[in-house]
Amino acid sequence: QVQLVESGGGLVQPGGSLRLSCAASRFTLDYYAIGWFRQAPGKGRELVSVFDWLGGEYYVDSVKGRFTISRDKLKNTVDLQMNSLKPEDTAVYYCGAGNGALRVDGRNKEPNYWGQGTQVTVSS
Repeated sequence: QVQLVESGGGLVQPGGSLRLSCAASRFTLDYYAIGWFRQAPGKGRELVSVFDWLGGEYYVDSVKGRFTISRDKLKNTVDLQMNSLKPEDTAVYYCGAGNGALRVDGRNKEPNYWGQGTQVTVSS
């Protein structure tokens, strides 16, 4: 059974940094598009960033210049480095793996597999 496990969430002050990691078991992430999503209380789920199997990257406008997505082939993880965090970044962050692209013609596509989520809280 395909499993994704997120880690690295926590409480951080505004302006701080966190690094989230999405680890896979029973399959390699190399052949999937991996997306990081987030859901804040009372809001819908938002696609934050995507790393596809060709190395292409996507970022939602609100995190451009602050977040960086990357793949670690040795660890079989896709990581999200989050810098200059703001209170509005507070959410549960999920990673999702897609057999196909997660962004097509400017539209988001649903992943095939999801992790359980990790909480990120930005507060002083």
